[in-house]
Amino acid sequence: MATDLAAAAAALLEARRSRQWLAALPEGARPATQEEAVAIQALVAEALGPIGGWKVGAATPEAMPGCAPLNTRDLRFDDTPFSAAAFNITGIEAEIGFRLGADLPPREKPYSREEVMAAVASLHPIIEIVDTRFKALNSTDPLSHVADQINHGALVVGPALESWRHIDPPNEPVRLTFNDKVAVEHVGGNTAGEPIRLLQWLANEGARRLGGLKAGMVVTTGSCTGLLLVPPGTRVRATFRNAGTVETAIV
Repeated sequence: MATDLAAAAAALLEARRSRQWLAALPEGARPATQEEAVAIQALVAEALGPIGGWKVGAATPEAMPGCAPLNTRDLRFDDTPFSAAAFNITGIEAEIGFRLGADLPPREKPYSREEVMAAVASLHPIIEIVDTRFKALNSTDPLSHVADQINHGALVVGPALESWRHIDPPNEPVRLTFNDKVAVEHVGGNTAGEPIRLLQWLANEGARRLGGLKAGMVVTTGSCTGLLLVPPGTRVRATFRNAGTVETAIV
């Protein structure tokens, strides 16, 4: 029997609306493959409005990447605080992202690394707020969490750095502070390694289902600090030595 992808998407959308968090997706609606999980992602994203970006990452520098579309409504380009009541959980990750200055539409010939780099307009420090529509992180099967936007809540996009090619993300020092107290301070930290291969994969494969990458989209490339949960009343600042600083707060 085929997986009911529409029922899965409907359950995730209803959890967002009602804030009745899921123990699991309905029987018969749980993705059995990565392709089914990605199809559910697409249904949810299309229901939530315009797509303004993507998250992409990988477990190791050699591993197959994974991705999720991000809706414009969940992107923020300033330090306006978030209400904790808008989320189920509030996890924090510091990341490095890129904003595109040119379209990379689906095409038969794969995009080269240089073509992808040429399409990047700017590099940004990023804070991702991690969330889940399930009762907790890792509380159900992994593919269901992939279907749920890979645990995305919101994205805070810091100032643009237009001259960025000198930055080496795997060797970029990062400090993450909560209420001015250092929570993480180290070099690199992203398990995926250097991020351009992730952008290249996203252009050639990951974003094809939803029409490819478009100018203005923001692509964030995975956590440099790991995931840390924070309570309401937390001011968050992520500072990269060369990539800049981004701030937000959970109130």
